[in-house]
Amino acid sequence: MPGRDRARDRDCAHDRAHDCVIGLDVGGTGMKGAVLDRSMQPVVSLRRPTPRAEGPDAVVAAVTEALLDLGGLAAERDLTVRHAGVVVPGIVDEGLRKAVWSANIGWRDLPLAALLERGTGLPVHLGHDVRAGGVAECALGAGRGMRNVLFVAIGTGIAAALVCDGGPVVSGGYAGELGHVVVEPGGAACSCGGAGCVETVASAAAVATRYTALTGRTVSGAAEVAALAERGDPVARAVWERAADALAAALATVTSLLAPELVVLGGGLAEADALLLDPVRAGLSERLTFQRRPVLARAELGDRAGCLGAGLAAWQAAGHPDSRPPHLLRHA
Repeated sequence: MPGRDRARDRDCAHDRAHDCVIGLDVGGTGMKGAVLDRSMQPVVSLRRPTPRAEGPDAVVAAVTEALLDLGGLAAERDLTVRHAGVVVPGIVDEGLRKAVWSANIGWRDLPLAALLERGTGLPVHLGHDVRAGGVAECALGAGRGMRNVLFVAIGTGIAAALVCDGGPVVSGGYAGELGHVVVEPGGAACSCGGAGCVETVASAAAVATRYTALTGRTVSGAAEVAALAERGDPVARAVWERAADALAAALATVTSLLAPELVVLGGGLAEADALLLDPVRAGLSERLTFQRRPVLARAELGDRAGCLGAGLAAWQAAGHPDSRPPHLLRHA
């Protein structure tokens, strides 16, 4: 009957308005989570450290606790969590729902999605932090409207996500390990077991460690080295220029192979903006001849990209057609 149909429609609309998902980005140093509504706006957010020094089991426990806390915050607001998206670093097999390997956290072949579902009672989509960030930048940030984008996150480590012809390249979870492209053969040992990887030169940790090794002065992180470089500290400038040149070398390799239209730099080091982008842009230009020259831009979503990408994947996994993210997410 018409009256009953209208009442049912009102009830459905009310339910949809109270639906939400959880997005949680687990990094090497910190976790960023949010309860997200259908318009991808955070209803409530959460940040806390990742206890990686305590071992992989402690990280799993901390992720479980964060999801439970976010679920509780959603319930306090009369919201129903339809799905949770959790994104982590390293090699992630999204089909098998496993965290295959992470140099920074230390897990191997971990059925992480199943463990989190058991610990929280929530359905969990497991994804890769940087791939999720790249998808979010393409859907909501600097890469809107582009079909061939390389997103590079420079933080504790360095990783990349490639969106090619409108879809993210996954390759069983192994695609995007830009941080382990060798730029200094025979260089410093890397946590991956190799040597001279770009991560040993241009990650935030490497920049701070290098400055301390050369000066004997402990710094709080790469941001302090950037500030010193801007003020003309010669050692800081040398460390910063070496990092930018290593990034440019790695990006030149990717450009020759995959020809992105746009390279988006995100993560902690990208907060330096022109101090990083200008020398990387110059170094990349020097190395290219016939290749398509990508536009180089700073990420728009900042450190929210991974969390938002996790939320987008969670909405997709929840199967709500009116909340389905843009076309490229169908390939994630």
